[in-house]
Amino acid sequence: MTDVSDFIDVSDPAALENAVARAREVLADRGCVVLPTDTVYGIGADAFSPLAVAVLLAAKGRSRTMPPPVLIADRRVMVGLAYDVPEEAEVLAERFWPGALTLILKSQPTLTWDLGETRGTVALRVPDDAVARELLYAVGPMAVSSANRTGMDAATTADAARSMLGESVALYLDAGPRESRDPSTIVDCTVTPFRVARQGSVPLEELRAVVPDLLAEGEEPPVAAERIAVAEDTAAARPADREA
Repeated sequence: MTDVSDFIDVSDPAALENAVARAREVLADRGCVVLPTDTVYGIGADAFSPLAVAVLLAAKGRSRTMPPPVLIADRRVMVGLAYDVPEEAEVLAERFWPGALTLILKSQPTLTWDLGETRGTVALRVPDDAVARELLYAVGPMAVSSANRTGMDAATTADAARSMLGESVALYLDAGPRESRDPSTIVDCTVTPFRVARQGSVPLEELRAVVPDLLAEGEEPPVAAERIAVAEDTAAARPADREA
């Protein structure tokens, strides 16, 4: 928590260097930064600081059961944060990064971080935004969630983020309005077949052009779906149970 929040206009490239330097200071002090992304504004913290992640979750009013994704500067960083990465996940990263696709992968067990109740996974994304990537190159991986209180609309401007998060955020980087309220699409790559955990900016059709057997959000695998249908038909054919 900070007494006074800084607000820096980074739409002027000349201001970006100073803004990144200030962001480094805030993140080193375990504070939070609101930053632009290619989808909506995000609230970010040092991914390797449990205290900073706790501050981020508290600012959003969110529990540890909803851990934040991690934004990285480029896909080469993925191999240091995730292991046993499926080949199809690498193809998705190559095709859609930088961009609005988040991949859930197995987290490297040797990493000393605590993002919440991740069950050994990490959600990674490379944003297609110059300001965000400049910051990520400077400070390394950041835990980033949408810059809003839980249950409220995602912020498409820095002012909207500030109206919700206030002084729980030490620094706001203003790069102008975002064009879309849609979040990133999330694909769970730790299951077989891969499954869309959240439908967002990247359409299902584009993903299936790369991974044909990808399951849509809420869709059952074909074999499981057939078994469920058979079970339901069998149950419907039985006479109703009666009390003795």
